[in-house]
Amino acid sequence: MSSAQPILDVARSLSERRADDAWTAPALPGLEFPGCIPRRVRRSEIEAYEERLEFWDARTETAWVCEPPVTAAHERPSRALTALAERIAAVRGSPVTCFGSLSLILLDAAGAPRRVMQPDESLYLRPVSANLPHSGDMVVGEHDFPDVVLEVDHTTDARRGKLKLYEAWGFPEVWIHVPTAPSPSRAKSRLPGLTIHLLEGGAYRVSSVSRAIPGWTADEIHAALDETARSAKTLGVLERVGLTLGAREGTGPDDDPLLRSQRLTAQRQLLRRLADRKIGRAAAAEFVRWLETETDPARLAEAGERIIDCATVDGLPGDA
Repeated sequence: MSSAQPILDVARSLSERRADDAWTAPALPGLEFPGCIPRRVRRSEIEAYEERLEFWDARTETAWVCEPPVTAAHERPSRALTALAERIAAVRGSPVTCFGSLSLILLDAAGAPRRVMQPDESLYLRPVSANLPHSGDMVVGEHDFPDVVLEVDHTTDARRGKLKLYEAWGFPEVWIHVPTAPSPSRAKSRLPGLTIHLLEGGAYRVSSVSRAIPGWTADEIHAALDETARSAKTLGVLERVGLTLGAREGTGPDDDPLLRSQRLTAQRQLLRRLADRKIGRAAAAEFVRWLETETDPARLAEAGERIIDCATVDGLPGDA
């Protein structure tokens, strides 16, 4: 490198700084980002940009970021969705994957980022068979769309900008959640609630129930995202929709390793108590040892029937 290169780099840096100082955010016709401030982010900077953003546009080299920075009231619903989805997955008997605010990227003809959005949460219901964005960025046309994208409008209004982009890009289902917790900067016309937008024929329609998670209604989702602790009502709803999904896919709670283990433990404890009462602890010793090795819930249930019908240890599993 020549001795003049550091001087050129400094001059270029000063020139870019003066350009940033004189820069004003251009308007994007048809797109608005209430609750956000525009920030200059060049094409050369976007791939290394690590701060949260709502939207970035290559032509104008502009990023819109939340102002003020995100708060607990904004973050809690998206974290809640992750926990709720995992509960549903356990009852269904197969996993889900949540990517949080991953970058959703639309490329230009040269393969460079043209536009970038970051949702508050993104949910894949069938990650085993989906083409997932393993690098951390979801590229439109290269990866499968998330089954559900969540936007939390605590201080923002995704309907006026991001929702239009989700529709144009082809995202199948978008949830927009307005928390019950108040925000001084939120328009009074934005009432708490959750709206489900389903893509049909290239356009969104509002629905009272999710298509990705059949039977889960907008009111139920809103209530669950608002809770700081899971209520009995919400837990019942999660079980209902999890069982519905499992019935469609031929899976259930016994296909979830943790729930299966818990069920086996409970069955063993009950059968041990039954055997102790019916034939005595000493006589049932071999049966109890068999219990600890049996992992088939159906066979354990059958053993319970035998305990009820028998008068002695004869005929119980484990009896020599």
